[in-house]
Amino acid sequence: MLSVSNLSVQFGKRVLFDEVNVTFTQGNCYGVIGANGAGKSTFLKILSGQIDPTSGHVHLEPGKRMSILEQNHNAYDESTVLEAVVMGNKPLFSIKQQIDALYADYTDENADKIGELQVQFEEMNGWNADSNAAALLSNLGITEEFHYTLMADIDSKLKVRVLLAQALFGNPDVLIMDEPTNDLDYETINWLENFLADYENTVIVVSHDRHFLDSICTSIADIDFGKMNLYSGNYTFWYESSQLASRQRAQQNKKAEEKAKELQEFIARFSANVAKSKQATSRKKMLSKLKVEDIKPSSRRYPAIIFEREREAGDQILNVEGLSAKSDDGDILFENVNLNLAKGDKVAVISRDSRATTAFYEIINGQKKAEKGAFQWGITTTQSYLPADNSDFFKEDISLVDWLRQWAKTEEEREEVYIRGFLGKMLFSGEEALKKCTVLSGGEKVRCMLSRMMMLRANVVMLDEPTNHLDLESITAFNNSLKNFKGTVLFTTHDHHFAETVADRIVELTPKGNIDRYLSFDEYMSDKTLREQRNKMYDVATV
Repeated sequence: MLSVSNLSVQFGKRVLFDEVNVTFTQGNCYGVIGANGAGKSTFLKILSGQIDPTSGHVHLEPGKRMSILEQNHNAYDESTVLEAVVMGNKPLFSIKQQIDALYADYTDENADKIGELQVQFEEMNGWNADSNAAALLSNLGITEEFHYTLMADIDSKLKVRVLLAQALFGNPDVLIMDEPTNDLDYETINWLENFLADYENTVIVVSHDRHFLDSICTSIADIDFGKMNLYSGNYTFWYESSQLASRQRAQQNKKAEEKAKELQEFIARFSANVAKSKQATSRKKMLSKLKVEDIKPSSRRYPAIIFEREREAGDQILNVEGLSAKSDDGDILFENVNLNLAKGDKVAVISRDSRATTAFYEIINGQKKAEKGAFQWGITTTQSYLPADNSDFFKEDISLVDWLRQWAKTEEEREEVYIRGFLGKMLFSGEEALKKCTVLSGGEKVRCMLSRMMMLRANVVMLDEPTNHLDLESITAFNNSLKNFKGTVLFTTHDHHFAETVADRIVELTPKGNIDRYLSFDEYMSDKTLREQRNKMYDVATV
């Protein structure tokens, strides 16, 4: 279907890919993974022809159509929402434009040409294009009232969904997506997971959402050491098999037959837990052929994220009474929120409007005034907060050592060796610790913010979309640290696995109050009675 031959990419002296050979076949979904800077997005751009490789070539089977999730959110601002979706099938849209142009200047001479084009249009199911596009939009939460609105006039988060519908439209033979779950809510992500799990063509996707990769992937394409290796199975299978390989490599004296037995037991466990029945048979066959030497330890580096408390908090953590907030343009974000936190609670604070959760954190951190209501922190609590937008923290042109020193409390903590210890845990070692904080990437800024939070040693940790910009390795380490943290956590995330494995309580903020349940995230989201209640509190009809 789609193959890459002898692909090499070099930027200056840096070799990103070295003689990569790989084939992507029909019916499989490939999750492309790799450390930050490994070249995941570059690889997708090469596949789609947006970037030329230094050497080698990409071959798409003749007659097959490739579709790419558009990253430029303003690319279709002059088109209506419905038209932008149909434009996802370029051959179909081109024929439609030709027919429209010929009808606009109709003559007897071009009647035959119109007839020929209409035959092609019918063969491509063109007469149903608008209705199919409308159905896709509705499934992605874009109601009919927006279908004939100009793209320039809709909210940026709706644009993301329209462009996703555009990529999916017309059943492309090869579907390429870079971070498709960004800015999508849980319900939409769940719909996309189910759509792609049933998709019969080829999907190649980059994502930092582990639950998403586990739900859709039949194979993992791992970029490491400038090469790409394909592994059967989802992300969790790849992760645990690479960890197994690392342990086995460390046990040099272990006999080959003992290693093989350990691998066999590992494969049997995963084969028994294949989520999608239609994938089970083929995946089991591929796993059964796996040999010890086929699995390789990863070169990934995982940060050491360890949250410790300077003191244990008392029983009074946070009391919120009748809290209400509006947006700058007057929309009700949440109203009459009542909440009493218990020591050790790990609370996923969620809302269908991300502005609501951000406003909530800003209010309880004293950065924004509430419309109504009050809150009070327990006198034994200390708080640290990771905001969704951390740009205000990185405006001074100083080194990371000097940046982190701002939150030192004692002379010992001001010592460079002490500060470098925290930065080193976040993978800023050696000269990296002397980088200017104004030139950091998004992921590096979040790792710096985590260093700051670790140094503060608070007993209450608040996190607004903490996994944004982080790579899979940092997200995994972060996830594990919060599971082990003994203090209280309030967090908001679109990472399903993060929410499910950390939270033991869900608080949802709505324009008509809040819902508060001691449930796991999956239990909360799958409860039909709660779904009806939630829809009523957002004034949404229950489907």
